[in-house]
Amino acid sequence: MPMRKTLAVLLPLALPGAALAHPGHVTGAPFAAGLAHPLGGSDHLLAMVAIGLWAASLGGRAVWALPLAFVSAMIAGGALGAAHLALPLVEPMILASSILVGAAVALALRPPVHLVLPVVAVFGVMHGYAHGAEGPGHGFAAYVAGFALATGALHLAGIALGRLALVRWLGAATAAAGLVVAAVQG
Repeated sequence: MPMRKTLAVLLPLALPGAALAHPGHVTGAPFAAGLAHPLGGSDHLLAMVAIGLWAASLGGRAVWALPLAFVSAMIAGGALGAAHLALPLVEPMILASSILVGAAVALALRPPVHLVLPVVAVFGVMHGYAHGAEGPGHGFAAYVAGFALATGALHLAGIALGRLALVRWLGAATAAAGLVVAAVQG
């Protein structure tokens, strides 16, 4: 996929209307609200696809370990957010996640998986915190199941895209879109 086409796909996610990290609660069933939350903000969407891209580019056990670390940590972060415990730097870290992970893919950084997992887990906690802080007052377990499932699907999409020969371009486009989102939100 040429760079123009890649940017045409990823950059609309950074448009001001889509750049709102958390445009509001989805009304309806908690599970549906959970499914929708990671898809409702380009910062979440970009980061979660980027985790899949990085997992695919690292290969081996990273293909399952990075998504598992992110989702597990995200669930823990969701509990922290639901409890309204103070956690500093949540939004900056969410924005940084797509930029830094996209850049790691673009630069073909291949650190050992045991060094990548804590970084991915920290990003997961931050994304989960945002999800949990905005979760429904009832049906929280269903809400968590929804956002965990949506996140897993986004990781799988990133892994599938990461199998393409242009994975470094996709990483660069993800990092660029993350910068645009950061500029729009800042």
